[in-house]
Amino acid sequence: MAHRIKLIAATTLTLSLGVADIYARERPVRMTFSGSIVPTSIAVQANTITDEELLEGHGALGPFTFRKLRTDALAPQPSSACPGLNIPVVAGGGVFRFQDGSLLTVLISEGGLCINLAAMVGHLTETYRITGGTGRFSGASGSLTSTATLRPVLVGSGGVVLLTSTGRFDGAVETRDEQ
Repeated sequence: MAHRIKLIAATTLTLSLGVADIYARERPVRMTFSGSIVPTSIAVQANTITDEELLEGHGALGPFTFRKLRTDALAPQPSSACPGLNIPVVAGGGVFRFQDGSLLTVLISEGGLCINLAAMVGHLTETYRITGGTGRFSGASGSLTSTATLRPVLVGSGGVVLLTSTGRFDGAVETRDEQ
């Protein structure tokens, strides 16, 4: 009988140590970035313009690059929050790539660009829904908010063709960890 109890105890211990316990963990996120924005010829929707953004930064999740496509309305919309020209963000998405090769994917759920023409500066605010990823972000969820300052670098005959973007991401990422 004692041998049988020892065998059951040993088996239970082996199973509990050998099987990973999976649980969700929410991580607060704050990351700063800088980079550039250029218009593209991609037409996501009629009567919009799509920009490509290439950013690099660091923060709570480690060093990263971020590549994003953002589609803006062509016609400005009135906004009490924007004393200048308010351009709604219509759609967009992006991919964060971290040093360990993990990817984190996001879609824009809302946003707007407030442009102060006199100062030649724009303020872009976007909210992202995290849609998953690879590596340590496989199955990730959560949300991020981006606030950025945009400044023109090069203006062509059709308008601004190259901008700088500096700012930060704040929010929370929920991941599944194995323990």
